[in-house]
Amino acid sequence: MKNVKYAKCVKCGKIYEATPNLTNCECGGILDIVYDYDYIKANLTKEKLAARPHDMWRYRELLPIEETTEPTPLRVGWSPLYEEPRLAEKLGLKQLWVKDDGQNPTASLKDRASAMAVAKAREAGAKVIACSSTGNAASSLAGNAAAAGLKTYIFVPSRAPKGKVAQLMTFGATVISVQGSYEDTFELSKKAIEKWGWYNRNAAINPYLSEGKKTVSLEIAEQLQWKMPDYLAISVGDGCTIAGTWKGLKDLYAIGFIDKLPRLISCQAEGCCPLNRAIAENKDWHPMEENTLADSIAVGVPRNADKALMAIRESNGIVVNVSDAEIMAAQKLLGMTCGVFGEPAGVTGTAGVKKLCEQGVLGKNDTVVSVVTGNGLKDVANAIKACGEPITIPSDMDLLLKAFADKGIVVE
Repeated sequence: MKNVKYAKCVKCGKIYEATPNLTNCECGGILDIVYDYDYIKANLTKEKLAARPHDMWRYRELLPIEETTEPTPLRVGWSPLYEEPRLAEKLGLKQLWVKDDGQNPTASLKDRASAMAVAKAREAGAKVIACSSTGNAASSLAGNAAAAGLKTYIFVPSRAPKGKVAQLMTFGATVISVQGSYEDTFELSKKAIEKWGWYNRNAAINPYLSEGKKTVSLEIAEQLQWKMPDYLAISVGDGCTIAGTWKGLKDLYAIGFIDKLPRLISCQAEGCCPLNRAIAENKDWHPMEENTLADSIAVGVPRNADKALMAIRESNGIVVNVSDAEIMAAQKLLGMTCGVFGEPAGVTGTAGVKKLCEQGVLGKNDTVVSVVTGNGLKDVANAIKACGEPITIPSDMDLLLKAFADKGIVVE
């Protein structure tokens, strides 16, 4: 890869050749892909980008793939970025944009990482890919691998929502539902991958995954015509997404495509916030129980803590924890004001923005992008709990009028 120099351990600094099947450093540290920015600046322009297909592979000079590597079959990326003036006014912000990444092929931002995993597995000549996941990484891998003709083995905790498990089964994955926590699920997948030599798509083990995830921030910058907001808010679980988002922003800054780096807002659930707690207390992170309905970010032992904490600190970021009730309120608010349906974990970033506005941390002079990382159809049970059941009556106008009166509905 002419655009990549090497991979470097974030802990000990050891250098590795950027081969397709990289995992962690021998010291246990996570690897970071280091680019040749001079090469990229000489070969990538904004004018070239404008003429390319609208998917994540339009940024291939900024991605760790060979020049000959074909794009993966599913269209991943270029999800819409909506400016939301009504919600901005309601929250008291100058400007607010919502990036709806639930419109990716399997309905989550994780498609970006899984498409990258499929591309690298192809480079490695692998036929089987495996991972552990709370749900979205699993379904995204199964779908992207199925489209590419690769087999998958997926390990999920037994609490994974049925909608996500249904996706896995439909995509033909071999699904192992593990009775235990996400940590238990990860450990079993790790042993199985080592035993059978499958290509490893596990978060913070495969360093290429966050390189796929960073394309969300590359798109945001391009969709905003390279004028960056003051803040970028995102939900955080294992730390890979916020780390990748920051990496993408730094890449763009290094090649001169943007002249400002936004501050990150790290949004976690109160019931599982080991990374935000570490920032708030200025201490090392410690495991937490996974006590939140936002399953996709219920990660008590975050696998990419080093890069995530580094990203928050480097960006002079803000951390905010939200309750499950605040998450569900944000889900309903996004739906009613923006027409965007996000799953609980997907709307946690917006819940965090709303809370910071209420606390006076954010205000009328601030511009914010909030990323919705997953679609609400992945977890309809919690959406129904938040919004209630529909009016159910026989086909009778009198009963309709009575139901409206009982609920205080005034027809305009």
